[in-house]
This record gives sequence, structure tokens and C-alpha cells, in this order.
Amino acid sequence: MKVLLTGFDPFGGESVNPAFEAIKLLPDTIAGAEIVKVEIPTEFTRSISCVEAAIKEHNPDVVIDVGQAGGRACVTVEKVGINLADARIPDNAGEQPSDEPLQADGPTAYFATIPVKAMVQNVREHGLPCHVSFTAGTYVCNCVMYNVLHLCATKYPNIRAGFIHVPFACEQVVGKASTMASMPLETIAKSLEYCIEAVVTNKEEVKEAMGTTH
Repeated sequence: MKVLLTGFDPFGGESVNPAFEAIKLLPDTIAGAEIVKVEIPTEFTRSISCVEAAIKEHNPDVVIDVGQAGGRACVTVEKVGINLADARIPDNAGEQPSDEPLQADGPTAYFATIPVKAMVQNVREHGLPCHVSFTAGTYVCNCVMYNVLHLCATKYPNIRAGFIHVPFACEQVVGKASTMASMPLETIAKSLEYCIEAVVTNKEEVKEAMGTTH
């Protein structure tokens, strides 16, 4: 099995992006699966073409895109990507779509096709916090999640795909508010490793309630 991992370059004034920094710490093989690591731009227009180029080059069985969600306290595995771009800040190319669909003829949303709950469960069983998230936002992370799932639904039906959000790395919050959450890069990387392990070893989702009450 081959797993394509993508992580974004820094954005929003940050000097690093913990998504790709953590990916770089991962081994080249996880649970027997080959891991391919690719950095992609934090740009609405170019990001998905970069992911598709990597798909064509590496022919993966699974695509997992990873992005930064500053303010979240732990790694969160996304359940759903929505057909909406609504950017609070411009992307790295200066693009700032407002209330626009990502695919004019696409469905309202796509669910991840990787076993989200199994991933969360495996991270927790290794003593690290992890949660299911039901919103990937409306910025470039959601753009990539939705568009990759759209690609898989329309062009690459044998590929399973999904998205993982990671918190700020510790060094990113040195000058931020005392309440700002962070996690060491090494811990983020371990969480990603356990997520990937679950994807490789679980074809089916686990039956466990992980929903929210709000």
C-alpha cells in the first residue's frame, strides 16, 4: 500500500507550518505502507493541481492531506468537506474568495473515505488526545479536502482520502496569548503516525459514538 501525505507551506504570517514539519518527521514506512511526503501551497487555485500532480506521479492507494488549525488543542481528523470557499484572509497568492462554491456542479459536501473514528481511536489508545472534527473550515484546508474527495469520486474511485488538522507547534505560540493551545511537533508527528496506521489496518469504520452535542 502507498499513502500520499500532503502538508501546506506557512501562511497567515507564520514562519512555519506544523502540518508539513510534522510530516517530515514521519518514517518512510508505516504499518508496511510506503509513505510519500509532498508540500503543497496554501493557495485556493494551485493547491489541488499540486495534489493531483502527486497522485498522477505516485499512484497512491490513500491520500491524506494535513493542515494547520491554530487554536485547536490536539490533532483532529476531519469527517466532512463542504462545497464552499469563504476566506477570512487572503491565501498565499492573494486570492480571497467570498461565499463561492469550490465546484459549480459538485455536491454540497463529501464525507472522508478513510476510517475517521478508527484513526481517532488508535491515537487515543496510544495515550494521546485526538478528536473527530465536523468542520474543516472554509479556507484552503477545506478547499483541498473537498476537491481531493471530488477528484476521487469522479476520476480516481480506487483512492481513499481524507484530511487531518494539527494544532500550532509550541514554538509558534511563544508570542501569542497565554491561553493559546499548542503541541510539540514530535507529538503531532506521533499522532499522525497512529492515524495512518489505523488507515492502513482498517478498511471498515469502528462503531463508537464520537459526535458532538453542539
